[in-house]
Amino acid sequence: MKYLFVLIASLFIMSCATKKQTIKTENNSSETVITETKKAESITIIEEPESQNETVKVSQEELIPLPPKPPKPLSNYKDIMHNRWNTILQKHVSESGNVDYKGIKNESEFDVYIDYLSETLPEDSWTKEEKLAYWINAYNALTVDLILRNYPVKSIKDINDPWDQRLWQFGEKWQNLNDIEHKILRKMNEPRIHFAIVCASISCPKLQNEAFTASNLEEQLTYATKEFLTDSTKNDISQNNLKLSKIFKWFKKDFEQNGSLIDFLNQYSVVNISSLAKKSFKDYNWNLND
Repeated sequence: MKYLFVLIASLFIMSCATKKQTIKTENNSSETVITETKKAESITIIEEPESQNETVKVSQEELIPLPPKPPKPLSNYKDIMHNRWNTILQKHVSESGNVDYKGIKNESEFDVYIDYLSETLPEDSWTKEEKLAYWINAYNALTVDLILRNYPVKSIKDINDPWDQRLWQFGEKWQNLNDIEHKILRKMNEPRIHFAIVCASISCPKLQNEAFTASNLEEQLTYATKEFLTDSTKNDISQNNLKLSKIFKWFKKDFEQNGSLIDFLNQYSVVNISSLAKKSFKDYNWNLND
């Protein structure tokens, strides 16, 4: 009996200890009941182990998927960026260089292209060809945009200060056509730009119906130069007599970087011009190239 009583007492004490602890104060008959609780532990997820002796714990933070990595830019994106402009040119510029300004005005992609140019400025790491292609296309697109802002118009010269208006924000700078031509393009020491950029006029080099790209730039500039020289409405060239576009007068220094003007012409002319050939310049027709 003694041992039975001790066993029952022990079980009763253990039962009470698991529920709550009672403390009596000496001066007060009331009882204060303290219930012990355990602090909440951090939640973990236990994956099924690969073997019986292995337990893998993975926190909830590790299960949250990471955001997708940004796509890597294509290696030829500097050419691809001009695809919109190329499509517009092929659709709205004839082989002879006549521009359908009304058609371009209805092209929403035209504004998208200019916005893209303004947000994708050339970086120092770009090659000379990449920078040239970018600024030639930019100059031509902005010239078309200038005409559209004032359309219908008979001549670019009917627009107030057409080459000095700062209408386009490129990065932190508001650009105009004069700065692009004289402070950017001409400083790149490539005289053939004068047959690639256009002034929306009949006597200007024609607007090519394809965008310039770095990968094709040498071929494109050579083609534009030869085409301009063989156009009898702009130049009459014979061995001993030259009637040239005023472009060769305005930008004479650009064409004499590596010799005389005739040295430059002979690189692209189908006629072998004498160094003693007489030179004169044609009147310039500023009527719109539509």
